[in-house]
Amino acid sequence: MKIAIIGMGRVGATIAYSIVMKGLCDHLMLANRTTSTAEGDAVDLQHGLAFCQHATHITSGSIADARNADIVVLTTSVPTTKVMTSRMQLGIANVALFKKLIPVISRNNPHAILLVVSNPVDALTRLTTELSGFPSSQVIGIGTLIDSARFRVMLSQMEKIHPDDLRAYIVGEHGPHQFPIFSQAVFSSATTNHNPLHREIFDHVNEAGFQVYHDKGYTNFAIANASCEVIRTIVHDEHRTMPLCTYFDEWLGVSDNCFSIPVVVGRRGILRYLYPTLNKREQQDLSINAAKIKDTISTLLG
Repeated sequence: MKIAIIGMGRVGATIAYSIVMKGLCDHLMLANRTTSTAEGDAVDLQHGLAFCQHATHITSGSIADARNADIVVLTTSVPTTKVMTSRMQLGIANVALFKKLIPVISRNNPHAILLVVSNPVDALTRLTTELSGFPSSQVIGIGTLIDSARFRVMLSQMEKIHPDDLRAYIVGEHGPHQFPIFSQAVFSSATTNHNPLHREIFDHVNEAGFQVYHDKGYTNFAIANASCEVIRTIVHDEHRTMPLCTYFDEWLGVSDNCFSIPVVVGRRGILRYLYPTLNKREQQDLSINAAKIKDTISTLLG
């Protein structure tokens, strides 16, 4: 199993570290526009292999050197600033960057699953699907998996239940247009209700990423763990269910759009969509937010 990471900023480096510590591949290739950065991370990780249970072959190079990978993780991005207030502020520059890189990456890795982590992830997942020519099942955006994880943790703290025993999805945009599916949230075998306390927790989730971002200037640990959860599911063909960003032709009356919906993931990428039953409010949220997300993507991609 070969995994390539494109973009060795803080997120890319943390994902690389997590992959090595978890032993998720035999060959890890680190690629960056500044190759010395990728080389430094590769050597640093190599120096720690004596403390790992799984021997990983770690190499580095330019983006054009990333070839024949089974999974390509896209974390490349223009620099961020601590005063950033919206992921959309990265949109124009990152779209231009992806337009240069995706044709090269897809040509050199024709059978890979492409995992988009860079922001704004919904627009970039749509663009990557278009430019690569890959089936939508092979192009996955990390989307609201991280938001759903934050939601589960905060709910579990309130309910005094372990996060693994709680299933609750946030879907839609990885951003202000996301919404929770309260009607399908389950604590072990008990359903939960949409109440003011749970809505308040969701409001905190919506702000959580930027709270961390403004505190330390970036986020890296949680998004790296979320990315590795998807990677592990692909590597081991686990057929796990999770909310991820994908381009789709139709989902519950919404057509030709790209945002996070519940899917089943395995070795071939997205294996199938799930269709949870939504209540009236959630159906309205879906319809309204899907239109906003589509407008945003259309504006960025022209």
